[in-house]
Amino acid sequence: MTEEVVLSERRDGVMVITLNRPEARNSLNLALTRALSDALDELDADPGLSAGVITGAGKGFCSGMDLKAFVAGENVWEGEEDDRGLRRIVTRAAQKPLLAAVEGFAVAGGFELALACDLIVAGRSAKFGVPEVKRSLVAAGGALRQLPRRAGPGAAMKFALTGDLIDGERAYAIGLVDELSDNGGALDAALELAATIAANGPLAVAATKQILRDGGEWSDEEFWARQKEICDPVFASRDATEGATAFAEKRAPVWSGK
Repeated sequence: MTEEVVLSERRDGVMVITLNRPEARNSLNLALTRALSDALDELDADPGLSAGVITGAGKGFCSGMDLKAFVAGENVWEGEEDDRGLRRIVTRAAQKPLLAAVEGFAVAGGFELALACDLIVAGRSAKFGVPEVKRSLVAAGGALRQLPRRAGPGAAMKFALTGDLIDGERAYAIGLVDELSDNGGALDAALELAATIAANGPLAVAATKQILRDGGEWSDEEFWARQKEICDPVFASRDATEGATAFAEKRAPVWSGK
């Protein structure tokens, strides 16, 4: 029986997605990107799921593209005819909040996968880097777009041009990691953070994520118009009334997603 390259389980409304190629350092081949893409589609489509967490089996998160698969002719980036390669994942990720729980290593395309998530939780000794320049390659999976947004242009330039690795504590200090945990505790910390997010109104969470992720590309004039388009249905929703009512009645809200 062939072992599944991606495992998924549900924990109280949160989908835990595990990259499961520990013998290959969870490197990205076509089978893994297809399975991961399917898992993210399931996360978005299931109303019983509020958030997702991606983690890695074994000693690390992900070492990037499987070079053996690349040499063998696999189109890991494009995904061949089904468009379920790494490109689809790093450009769309998920509509619902998605967290990366990183232990060990997240390098090259593995770090770009983490950067495609909304939040990164990492152990103190986790290793991050985009070492492509050391091999005369370019980090073309989103790092050069996301790094300046998270760490600022100077830190991003140094990080990307040297190709050097940094640990979780340094990554947290410069804004590449959003929450730091003790080694071995990243998944638990990510699940706790995901549970806090999942307790909020799902329509409001989705709208807030959309504005935060897309709003940086809008002009000031566009921002207010587009924000209104996104927010008006939320303010008019049943959940908005429920949230205000529950606050007044001093009880926990019961969300319907409508």
